[in-house]
Amino acid sequence: MSMPWWQGPCRQPDTAAAEAARQRQTVLTKPSGSLGDLEVLAIQLAALQGTPRPLLQRTAIAVFAGDHGVVEEGVSAYPQSVTAEMVRNFVRGGAAISVLARQLDAALEVINLGTVTPLEALPGVIDLPLGRGTANFTLTPAMTHDQCQAALQAGRDAVLRACAGGADLFIGGEMGIGNTTAASALASVLLDTSPLALAGPGTGLDADGVARKVAVIQRALLRHGDTLQDPYELLRRLGGFELAALTGAYLACAQQGLPTLVDGFICSVAALCAQHLQPDTRDWLLFAHCGAEPGHAAVLLALGGEPLLDLGLRLGEGSGAALAVPLLQLSCRLHSEMATFAEASVSSRAHD
Repeated sequence: MSMPWWQGPCRQPDTAAAEAARQRQTVLTKPSGSLGDLEVLAIQLAALQGTPRPLLQRTAIAVFAGDHGVVEEGVSAYPQSVTAEMVRNFVRGGAAISVLARQLDAALEVINLGTVTPLEALPGVIDLPLGRGTANFTLTPAMTHDQCQAALQAGRDAVLRACAGGADLFIGGEMGIGNTTAASALASVLLDTSPLALAGPGTGLDADGVARKVAVIQRALLRHGDTLQDPYELLRRLGGFELAALTGAYLACAQQGLPTLVDGFICSVAALCAQHLQPDTRDWLLFAHCGAEPGHAAVLLALGGEPLLDLGLRLGEGSGAALAVPLLQLSCRLHSEMATFAEASVSSRAHD
């Protein structure tokens, strides 16, 4: 049997470019370290772009949509019809990520991987139906092998399209009623933590609803048992179409050498799945924000991720990542366009 594509080698960051960027930071017209994390970001992006003066000009956003069979267990405050309705909203320009993409002049793709409610052909939507949502993972694996592999490939293909379009930053987003339940289940296993510490209100559950979500996850963990030790089987059994696509996208970004800005809880869990499938993926992940879902901080901690923003967000769609793009762009501009002490004829710090 041939090796799965996601186990292939990842690009390695350019340490020489990072060192050159680090040296440049020491001679810019400012006290050393005075721009804080913006300096760290510029050096990190220099390593990922392979140049001492990185620049972010083209952002590609891909939103993956899919429904979840576990919703029949009463784990969501919204009906599953919302997933398909939001797909329409994305391409009609009315969703938060649509507004943010316009503001950023970013390319926006919407990939429908399988909604419960059938969708008509929509301009701007890539239809890759893998089923009418996933199966209920309290009873059976969420995805077949073919479905999981196709979802991973859908994420990879989105990244390849982004690269072909000249993108220098990738953002993955998601839409799927019930996906905080799937993400909490995945995180519970990957972090070896009780779902009680990770599951949150999602789209707006009350305390009883959250307790029901926890009980559903616990049943699923018992149902699948030791099969969850393998990261691919874990994703297949407890994940979702959009979670698998995001995982594939992060793996492909690392293989293609394309920096990716990770959004909220759902996306961070997919990033954690990607890291477990291919550890070198981690080098290519930047983290946009720490969201309001209880499990997000724990997932970021496991990834060693330092979020750029903390705004209490819990929308998803890639919206938090899109909000953070200007910070990345400004860090690059400051790094590349500020004058050095010598260029500006400004006295540098005296030596002791």
